[in-house]
Formats: sequence, structure tokens, C-alpha cells
Amino acid sequence: MKIVAQNKKAYHDYEILDTIEAGIVLTGGEVKSLRAGHVSLIGAFATFHRGELFLINCRISPYEKAYVKDESLATRRRKLLLHKRQLDRLIGDVSRKGITIVPLRIYFNKRSKVKVELGIGKHKKAPSKKKELKERDIKRQTRRELKGDL
Repeated sequence: MKIVAQNKKAYHDYEILDTIEAGIVLTGGEVKSLRAGHVSLIGAFATFHRGELFLINCRISPYEKAYVKDESLATRRRKLLLHKRQLDRLIGDVSRKGITIVPLRIYFNKRSKVKVELGIGKHKKAPSKKKELKERDIKRQTRRELKGDL
């Protein structure tokens, strides 16, 4: 598995409750651009439109050797491929208040297919972010103290 892009900010901004793997519909130039690592997941999210799931604001730069280099297509919405049962479950999760679907990473699986790992998350409030940072600092400090004693 070759990871192409990760959305580290998603773990900071959202409490990830569950993850799911989805395929994505791409053109040939987009796949080549992904192989070169020209992708950004900053600000990307997934939403439903007419019963299908789409990835919004995922920026895949145009392939430099492509015949058509249209910069406006870099942030087009891309269809995500899931089974009907998975889509129904996600629609139920999103219908609850505060649940969002965010892409966590894009990667090539063992069969060289492009996959997107989606996180079903709840947006964190500022106090919970501060609490998490504080707990992380305390754990780091205790590790340092234990390491110094040994």
C-alpha cells in the first residue's frame, strides 16, 4: 500500500468515530498526477448528492504532460464508489446532527487501485482540542521522566 496523501488536520479538527474505504472515479491524467504526489486533501469533505457520495474540494493538480490542462478541473467533485449498504449506513450517520465525512488519506492498494479512506467524524470544540493537547503533553512528560530514571 502506497500512501499518496494524508489529511493530518482531520484528526485534529474531528473526533473520528469510524473509517471506511471507498474507490474513486478519476481520469487517466489524474491517476498519473496522483502517482507523482500532486494532491491535497486540505479542506476536502464528502457529501451526498442524489443518493451518491461525492468528494468535494480535493485538489489534484493537472498532469503536466496531459493533452488537456484545465486548471478548473483540479478541484472538481469526484464520485466515490461504495456498496449500496455502505451508502445507506453513511446516509443514516450523516443525518444525525454534527456528523461529517472527511477524507483521511488517498492511497494505492495492492492491486494499484486508487482508494480513499473516509472518516466519519464529529467536529471537536475548542475546549476538547485543548484538553487533548494537555493530555498529550502530560504523557510526553511522564515518558521523559521514566526514561531519565532508567
